[in-house]
Amino acid sequence: MRGFDYSLDYSSLDLRAHPELYAVGRGEQGVFHVEPYKSELLPLWEFATVEKAERSSAAIAERFRGYLADGDFVGADLARKYLQMGYTRARRYANRQEGEKAQVKAEAAAVFKAAWDAAAGDATYRRLREEHREKYDA
Repeated sequence: MRGFDYSLDYSSLDLRAHPELYAVGRGEQGVFHVEPYKSELLPLWEFATVEKAERSSAAIAERFRGYLADGDFVGADLARKYLQMGYTRARRYANRQEGEKAQVKAEAAAVFKAAWDAAAGDATYRRLREEHREKYDA
């Protein structure tokens, strides 16, 4: 598996048009770089409250399903990463805070975790990920 290539000029690249340039990498790599997906997904991403996490994860999951329906692995993978990042960021704040705010962040994290797990386990996503790796990581 090749790592995420930070040397590319992502601000001028359209990875929807050039999926061969996309490497899954590790964890959440690429979420703030890969266009046009960053512009499509970042505005949807919120985790400050449970209500925002529910809205956000539902909107991102809807995009995830749309990308899958279009056979767009790169978009689906970035959407999965935004769900993952919702979980990790909310957990990070829950772990640093005390009292009611920590509970809110923990609950927001749980919302994202459920959506992330569903996305990562999706059979179509897994098939597209394997096809992408076979085609471009060989």
